[in-house]
Amino acid sequence: MKESVLVPSVGESITSGILTSWIKKEGEQVEEGEDLFELETDKATVAVPAPADGILHILIEEGREVEIGQVVGDLTVGQGTPAAAPAAESAPAAAPVSARAAEPSGPAGPADLSPAVRRIVKEHGLSAAELKGTGPKGRITKEDALRAAEAKKQGAAPPVEAAVGQRAATPAAERQTRVAMTRLRQTIANRLVQARREIALLTTFNEINMEKVMALRKQYGESFEKKHGVRLGFMSFFVKAGCRALQRFPAVNAMIEGQEIVYNNFYDIGVAVSTDRGLVVPVLRDADAMSFAEIEKNILDLATRAREKKIAPDELAGGTFTITNGGVFGSLLSTPLPNYPQSGILGMHAIQKRPIAVDDQVVIKPMMYVALSYDHRLIDGREAVQFLVTIKSLIEDPQSLLLDV
Repeated sequence: MKESVLVPSVGESITSGILTSWIKKEGEQVEEGEDLFELETDKATVAVPAPADGILHILIEEGREVEIGQVVGDLTVGQGTPAAAPAAESAPAAAPVSARAAEPSGPAGPADLSPAVRRIVKEHGLSAAELKGTGPKGRITKEDALRAAEAKKQGAAPPVEAAVGQRAATPAAERQTRVAMTRLRQTIANRLVQARREIALLTTFNEINMEKVMALRKQYGESFEKKHGVRLGFMSFFVKAGCRALQRFPAVNAMIEGQEIVYNNFYDIGVAVSTDRGLVVPVLRDADAMSFAEIEKNILDLATRAREKKIAPDELAGGTFTITNGGVFGSLLSTPLPNYPQSGILGMHAIQKRPIAVDDQVVIKPMMYVALSYDHRLIDGREAVQFLVTIKSLIEDPQSLLLDV
């Protein structure tokens, strides 16, 4: 009995994607719920689990575009699963490790490679030593195999001895590496270009004294984590302050559609998350109704699943306003681009101790620069500045957030 492996529906607007890699190998025994392959769409990369226990048979190679609902493989389940054992027993015994190591340049471990990679290895007579994996967990990708084949081709030419004191020329194949843009990276690029083209972009800046928030985190951080099972971060304060500021300045939470301004009476806050595939923006739905603990738990859950490729594209869609924190990478100041068609984005930055004037005295305080980039077609400078001043006043007086005053 066979169970078909289908490309699942991952969102209402998603009709196709790229099967980027098989996590499990041809002929491998898999269990229901184990990750089988990775599907890359315009919005995210997701790991697709096995629908049942069984032995995997791959029908679609890595790197191919697939449609939602398409069969990409099958699993031999039920009575077919035990039958695989005798077949394995009847196969020729594998050579001892020492004997294999003594072999010259034979093809690199076919069982460990995807069908596309095995074809390249066979065509170019590559050995295991010539393959270096750059994929997840060191997997050898199609691009790795192509680079190895090109390097072998270039290496076939007799080496030219460099003149004394002159650096040897870098082989042509190593001077550049060309890799196709992923769908996610293409979408990010298109959205950013669209934002620059469609939005009358302007950025305003301010700085925030983080002393009181840091004191609160130091005082209650341990008990908060014990009670809620999650750390009290800075982002929950900014999400709370952002929702309050958006309520006071609804134009920042609005967007332009054609000749109309659409005012959103809800507050779905996108939180930018960096992954190895690019920047994604999971959305906190109705963030204004969440407690600090709920915000922190949701951010941790969404960020973790985004990095593990287990987040659904619908969880990245929509959003009325976005917050991004370049400070985690050490950024001191930036001008973030709004997540089109949103009209505004708040940029947080690194906290740095700086001298400031307080009551005519120069003191050292932990300061953070913040930036609001906004669509000047919709938001006037006065509103943008007052919005950012509101954020500043709420963060510098965090008790007002807790008391909702």
